[in-house]
Amino acid sequence: MRLSSILSDGMVLQRKASVTIWGNTSSLQTVTISFLGKQYETKSDAQGKWKIVFADLEPGGPYQMEITGDEKKMIHDILIGDVWLLGGQSNMELPVGRTLDLFEEEIKQVNEPYIRQFAVPQEYNFKAPQEQLSDAKWIAADPEHLLQFSGAGFYFAQEMYAKYGVPIGLIMSAVGGTPIEAWMSEDTLRKIGTYDETLDKCKDDVYITSTIRNEEQAANEWYEHLNANDKGLKETPWYSKSIDVSDWQDFELPKSWEATDLENVRGAVWFRKEIDVPESMINTEARLKLGTIVDADDTYVNGVRIGNTAYRYPPRRYKIPKGLLKPGKNVITVRVITTGNTGEFIKDMPYKLIANEQELDLKGTWKYKIGEVTEAQPTTTFFRNMPAGLYNGMISPLKNFTIKGVLWYQGESNSGQPEGYRELFHDLVNDWRNNWNMGEFPFIFTQLTNFEADPKNPKATNWAELREEQRMSLAIPNTAMAVTIDIGEYNELHPQDKKTLGKRLALCARKLAFNEDVAFSGPLYTKMVRVGSAIQLHFDQVGEGLASKDGELHHFEICGSNGQYMDAKATIKGDTIIVSNEDIKEAHHVRYAWLNNPENANLYNKEGLPASPFNTES
Repeated sequence: MRLSSILSDGMVLQRKASVTIWGNTSSLQTVTISFLGKQYETKSDAQGKWKIVFADLEPGGPYQMEITGDEKKMIHDILIGDVWLLGGQSNMELPVGRTLDLFEEEIKQVNEPYIRQFAVPQEYNFKAPQEQLSDAKWIAADPEHLLQFSGAGFYFAQEMYAKYGVPIGLIMSAVGGTPIEAWMSEDTLRKIGTYDETLDKCKDDVYITSTIRNEEQAANEWYEHLNANDKGLKETPWYSKSIDVSDWQDFELPKSWEATDLENVRGAVWFRKEIDVPESMINTEARLKLGTIVDADDTYVNGVRIGNTAYRYPPRRYKIPKGLLKPGKNVITVRVITTGNTGEFIKDMPYKLIANEQELDLKGTWKYKIGEVTEAQPTTTFFRNMPAGLYNGMISPLKNFTIKGVLWYQGESNSGQPEGYRELFHDLVNDWRNNWNMGEFPFIFTQLTNFEADPKNPKATNWAELREEQRMSLAIPNTAMAVTIDIGEYNELHPQDKKTLGKRLALCARKLAFNEDVAFSGPLYTKMVRVGSAIQLHFDQVGEGLASKDGELHHFEICGSNGQYMDAKATIKGDTIIVSNEDIKEAHHVRYAWLNNPENANLYNKEGLPASPFNTES
């Protein structure tokens, strides 16, 4: 008897819907399920496949289920409630543990045993849609497991559980860095016609395994060379507490290495700072926060390695064991490895030592010395990003598991080519709805947040263009969009405020899934009317009315016949906005918040939900 790993202890089944339990056993074998005081029976087919369907289960639990065929299986601790699939890339995958800078004290109090998550094993398949999942298990939002939960998913579930009082199951099927095409079916991609070569190439197992093997070998050799030649790892390592630093240079931290002597360094650079720690911060576990660093780091305190991070995005939060810090002089040493990017200590992030509710600021002058300069690390092929692979490996195997709807957060990896995203997203929604064969279930997506994707070009608009593609995707039936233009971080691809996002996703779910009369969206542009030399904008989802969060409206631009946009005056008039510029006598179009990082975009409705950016040319 074989069951999918999602059919296991702790699972959440969808209430008030047809729910399928399925598996494999011996050919033509009688299979019996005992559940909720009833018995269900079927017979497997010639291939040993079987399924049994329950109808309209009432919320509750925990329950247990007995399945008997050629052997007996027991599933324990089953809950019945609402099940939501979490899809997309890293901002959906981002765990609660990465939101601690904002919510650490609050998270310490959480124990939600009726909120569960199943993380789908991250596997791709280019040959065909998979039927089975690798081993995985359900976890509860208790102190032991909470930090592993999707942040967006958990805060959404917390809102939904508080509202409806029924168990919430989250199926987390998201992988960082993935484009939308990885989550689409091969049949759909073939119809588009531009992916055939890649789809065919990825069916070659020899090509994939040899590429992975060769690239792993090249990466290992790169690190072996770096470590063997890094002068900081020789006889007296530079992470030692007492070494001569008279020939080390000064570096003001945090900042980019651009326009410094380190700008073109690829390899290892060592940074050191002596700090004076008072007696009041000793004899307790301490924490070290070093913002985020491009690319990797190994961090030491008083010659002891306390942590490392292998890539640029995770916040550096390291625990310093009790007894390691001493009264008076202490030394922090950071070995930074730049693999291909220009190094950087990201600005406007916490750089501090924390102990006994006291803090020492670590910004300012550090010492540095180059350990080794190398060529850039050889590139890596991410096969998980290739078309159709994750659909086959992580979506198709879920088709028999009944869900309430989907929460989707993706788009960053398609922002380099935003045009056409709406068509791809439309096809993805159809793919997934066809996979489950449950009709037009709710599909709720997150619009890209504000982020300075290209710091060298603050006027860049590729993220704005992708947001517009997402806004236009609301034409897809039974969809809703959570706008996040006000909760991003200009210097962080993975903003920590997933709590506000979770609340906005929950508002969308309350409307789409339960038809509640609730304000679930901020203002959405619908049409424009030329009024003299001005343009009058009309909106949907104004709620109790349009509002500015703080004073005059910002980030409105207007253009005339030459297409050159200029800053504009924007005035709320009822449920519309009048936009003008005295130098433009014949206005043609308006755009709002049309930047990658439009700081303080302040158009909302009176319920406090932000307006989506838009461009009337779309």
